Amino acid sequence: MSAAHETMQEVAGLRVAIVGAGMGGLTCALALAKKGFKRIDVYEYAGDLGFVGAGIQLPPNMARILSRLGCWDNIEKEAVKIYSTSIRQGSTNQELAHVDLSSIEKEFGVQHQVGHRSNLAGSLYAECQKHTAITFHFSTSVEEIISFGPHPTFTTLSRTDNSTATVEVDILLGADGIKSRVRTGMLQALNIDAKIVDTEQAAYRIMLKRDQMKHDPELLELIDSSRVTRWIGERRHVIAYPVSANQVYNISTAHPDTHFAAAPSATYTTRGEKAAVFEVYKDFGELVHKLFALVPEGEVCEWKLRVHEPLPTWVHHTTALVGDACHPTLPHLNQGAAQAIEDAAVLSVVLSHLPSSSASDINKALKVYEEVRKERADTLVMMAAQSGKTLQLGEGAAKEERDKVFARLKEGKGGGKVPDKWADSDVQRMIFGHDCMAIAEERFEELFAAV
Repeated sequence: MSAAHETMQEVAGLRVAIVGAGMGGLTCALALAKKGFKRIDVYEYAGDLGFVGAGIQLPPNMARILSRLGCWDNIEKEAVKIYSTSIRQGSTNQELAHVDLSSIEKEFGVQHQVGHRSNLAGSLYAECQKHTAITFHFSTSVEEIISFGPHPTFTTLSRTDNSTATVEVDILLGADGIKSRVRTGMLQALNIDAKIVDTEQAAYRIMLKRDQMKHDPELLELIDSSRVTRWIGERRHVIAYPVSANQVYNISTAHPDTHFAAAPSATYTTRGEKAAVFEVYKDFGELVHKLFALVPEGEVCEWKLRVHEPLPTWVHHTTALVGDACHPTLPHLNQGAAQAIEDAAVLSVVLSHLPSSSASDINKALKVYEEVRKERADTLVMMAAQSGKTLQLGEGAAKEERDKVFARLKEGKGGGKVPDKWADSDVQRMIFGHDCMAIAEERFEELFAAV
């Protein structure tokens, strides 16, 4: 056996632990298995993936990765292709701007689509189950990180039988979300203070079925469309689109937080009152109210929107953070899941290029991951926050100027600039045209040598 082959076998045999089975964690496991890693364990607090959730945007930069991982075809079967976005005044339903998105497929190789989170997570999980290298530990929480390297060590607690275990691995990936214990422990070890930031915003997430909407021609047009519709007002907006092959209409909002303000920081979701939804959006028009009226009492969920301060690093020894654990974002750019999936894809590239199985080389490879991903992710977090502020302007000069830009767009004179950054052609080129795996492949040797 050649020395190179022995090295490949040693790298493939590295013990990898992934904390969290969200989009980032599932993609990490699948991408690493596809690269030949043989010992991948995923620890998830929940008893199963609980295939629930709301709609999710499936942009070309995400689809490109999922296609390479072999699960895009299944996701696309139920997805809805989006060919336009309509931005409307919330109070009147007057269209401020209509942006044609039909050229996205020609420019980026796949049309922008939307789907259901359960289909995305389920397709990733189903593909993971084809790989004997991946073991899932559901109902298992990571309690304490004892060491971040050279051999990360942590304790686990089984919620099934209350048994505990101490686990030692070679690589630890914290994909455990905004409340990440891996991040908390890492920052404490590095003596870094990066607090969770209260955005003072919350969101309702609502799913309506076709049967609920089919009686009303105006509502039926919405669910039959290939359009994202956004109703905007002062400090609040509603975004909606069809998913699940136009059988479900997904509605998500953003508005000032009132219910979580006095709650402990661990609280992120609550059951909302239907009357409260109408109160928050009382100045929005009849069409939005007709949608809200269809929501069954007791099925209103409200999410607290939280982020944390930008981190100075995502890596410590042979441990790295992934997705919301290191760059949680507001939903106004529709890139949260896509950025976690980009993280996972880049990790699979850099770890597959390890020249040895040593802890020092693993650390250098993880720093290459950070170099490839961090600036882009932090930039998109900032852009999402700014886009949200622009869409939720109150009366005044800034709103007047924004609406003038929308008016020029509607007349075909916008020059591609859209205040809703997600629909701006230059922003789309920057986000959708980015091939993170190709960049990691091309730059690995250069960046690895520079670490």
